Amino acid sequence: MRIYLCAILFTLAAPLSAHAQSADLVLCDRVAADPSDPDKPADVKGVPEVAASDLGTAIKFCKQAAPSSRRAMFALGRAYAANRQTAEAIAAWRKAAEKGSSAAMVELGVLYGTGAGVAKDEAQARKLFEKAAQAGNPRGVSNLAALGSAGGTAPADPAQARALLGRAADTNAEAQYQLGLMLASGNGGEKDDAAARAMFEKAATQNHPGALERMGAFAQEGRGGPKDKDAAKAYYERAAALGDEDAKKALERLRCPYAIKDKQGKLVTTLCF
Repeated sequence: MRIYLCAILFTLAAPLSAHAQSADLVLCDRVAADPSDPDKPADVKGVPEVAASDLGTAIKFCKQAAPSSRRAMFALGRAYAANRQTAEAIAAWRKAAEKGSSAAMVELGVLYGTGAGVAKDEAQARKLFEKAAQAGNPRGVSNLAALGSAGGTAPADPAQARALLGRAADTNAEAQYQLGLMLASGNGGEKDDAAARAMFEKAATQNHPGALERMGAFAQEGRGGPKDKDAAKAYYERAAALGDEDAKKALERLRCPYAIKDKQGKLVTTLCF
């Protein structure tokens, strides 16, 4: 009976202990999680940039959570980078990448591709992007597509990038958005507006700003599906609320649809409603 009771008490205490240990990670996520990090849980919103007012908090709590969380180690790198501590950021991203963080691999790849803080090495950048892409990271895929082949003498294979995005798009909003762009433009395969719209719609349901803006454009133009000006405006408004500049411009065009130009074709004014 004593053994049985001890087992029950241990089972009840374990979640409380785990919760206490995760408090640092919760605070780290709140101020420094990357919205595009595939390691990020769905209920963690993330921040596009670590706010200057949150740098101290981010570094403190991400550093405390980092030993047991590659996501926190990656976020610590973000905080260091925002605080212009480049060497510390690189060290944190290396550790996170070694633990399997595809987001850290992408950041390191960007540094090697641009020569920021490290010696420029396109081969190393490509290697990191490939590894991230194979892990399903959509930024790894898109950066790999943008980077030339080894040595940068030939374009990357867009069909391969499209295939990799297709695998990542099952669960990742950024991958859905990127694949939608490729489908809409015909990059890497046949152009398919209906399939592109389906991808944008999936990402839009997850509040991806770019996908919301594209859904607005597709609904406004009737591309890949029905034309619906009211729906277009609603999509633009949601994207604009999340900071998408293209959506803000689209809303302004909806509000002021008529342009008055002079004889030389220069814009004089717009008529707004």
